[in-house]
Amino acid sequence: MSTAKANLSFFVLLLILVTIGFIATIMPWFGSIFWAVIFAVIFWPLHTWIHRKMPRFRNLAALITLILWIFLALIPLLLITGALIREINVFYELVRDGKFNIVTYSNAILERMPSWLDNALGYFEITDLADIQTKIQASLANISRTAANQAVSVGQNTLWFFAALGVMLYAMFFFFRDGPKLVDRIKYTIPLTNEYRNALFERFTTVIKATVKGNILVAIVQGTLGGIIFAFLGVQGAILWGVIMAFLSLLPAVGSALIWFPVAVYFLASAAIFKGVVLLLFGFFVIGLTDNVLRPILVGKSTKLPDWLILISTLGGLSVFGINGFVIGPLLTALFIVSWQLFAETMIEHDANMLRLKKTEALEKLKGPKATGK
Repeated sequence: MSTAKANLSFFVLLLILVTIGFIATIMPWFGSIFWAVIFAVIFWPLHTWIHRKMPRFRNLAALITLILWIFLALIPLLLITGALIREINVFYELVRDGKFNIVTYSNAILERMPSWLDNALGYFEITDLADIQTKIQASLANISRTAANQAVSVGQNTLWFFAALGVMLYAMFFFFRDGPKLVDRIKYTIPLTNEYRNALFERFTTVIKATVKGNILVAIVQGTLGGIIFAFLGVQGAILWGVIMAFLSLLPAVGSALIWFPVAVYFLASAAIFKGVVLLLFGFFVIGLTDNVLRPILVGKSTKLPDWLILISTLGGLSVFGINGFVIGPLLTALFIVSWQLFAETMIEHDANMLRLKKTEALEKLKGPKATGK
């Protein structure tokens, strides 16, 4: 082995080892860094506007953006989290003590069910729902117990929470301040020609922005609207249900309707006609249309994933990456599709260039004898 090859092999090995070590070092803070990137992407237009007003004060522009983020996002998020933890504990106590019983609510609906619907259930041999009700109640008890335990653990790990929050704020400041430089450095490390590097990074950036904005902002809006209407109608635990609706809004087709529609049906079945009608109208024409109106604006038609792919990637992301997965799953899926699309376009362009080259060579061979004859 030559000296040059030995040096290259050693350097590649060293590069792999230090990369693995670096990843292992930052893994405890992965969530903080990940959400710092997400929030930096969402608030980047605001930072760009502020920086444009004071182009010579890069640090101050980043600091102002960070302070605005604290007041616009962090403080409301902390208040909602505190209220959510309280509501989770209350809900768990209601389920544990039997005060919230799915059997009671479902029986109230079944007793007032129209005859045609009762006949339809009988036609499909769905007549004995007691076992299903019991299983649902047991599942609710397990879910609420797990959520309550998680809420308690969050309260007990206050020091770790604030340390992670500090890391996120610190990272966000530098992402705002040095964002373009960091992007250029990442682009420089990609081992491709400038043409493919720029095309790949431009497509990736578009998809990342669209996925983050399309998923998170739509989820926030739908969850907020759902929580507001539940609070207006006097539904207990409005914040808890609003947060659940925000997560479910990531699921296509049904989404947050998995929560507000059964509640509306219960209102109608329990003679609370006004509440049921209001919730149905608000759910269909306000919450439901939010996805159809906001997502095309934020995401655009060219980067929108198919509904079935959003569902699979969201559920898969949650199962693999936990709470971070509801963003990571669709994001990785979108990047996967974009990578293969770009690869296919590159191969098509390569084949077209090869075909043109062969045609040129064939024409030159045909012209060769004629030129010689002359």
